[in-house]
Amino acid sequence: MADTVNTNQFKNGMHIEVDGQPWRIVEFQHVKPGKGGAFVRTKLKSLGAGATVDRTFRAGEKFVRVHTEVKNVQYLYDDGSDVHFMDPDSYEQFSVPHAELEDELMFMQPNATVQVLAVDGKPSSVQLPTTVELTVVDTEPGVKGDTVSNVTKPATLETGGVVSVPLFVNVGDKLKIDPHEKRYISRV
Repeated sequence: MADTVNTNQFKNGMHIEVDGQPWRIVEFQHVKPGKGGAFVRTKLKSLGAGATVDRTFRAGEKFVRVHTEVKNVQYLYDDGSDVHFMDPDSYEQFSVPHAELEDELMFMQPNATVQVLAVDGKPSSVQLPTTVELTVVDTEPGVKGDTVSNVTKPATLETGGVVSVPLFVNVGDKLKIDPHEKRYISRV
């Protein structure tokens, strides 16, 4: 018998099955209007398509809980169609389709350790660390004295990702980047 959860047990990051598909609860809010029954407003992210949708459910509605596992793995390489990883404990290699990880690849270096989310034993997505350190390979040259904090320019990183950086950043600088918000934090 599959585990079931009702709307009162929702937690951010929990995975549930809705319409036969696994979804991650991004955020939720219990609403008790003055008139009528209580309901739960949720933002769900599809593990298959990656789309985010807003859904409303009646309070107490039950859902099948999807079991997930997070595992540290080593990113090996991207061959264009698949992204290859290795489990450092068992040396077992596996791959995830390139299209599912396009956004994350902009901030992943080969041999880096990342967390892979497995849904019912099948790898589905990658969770990057909160910050990554990457080197700038292309940007307009910085000019001495350019310290205005709200003016930015695009910089291409060694992994191919592009972020907006302050004017004083130059090619060869190592930067601390937030991969979730795709933004510059500081020079290293």
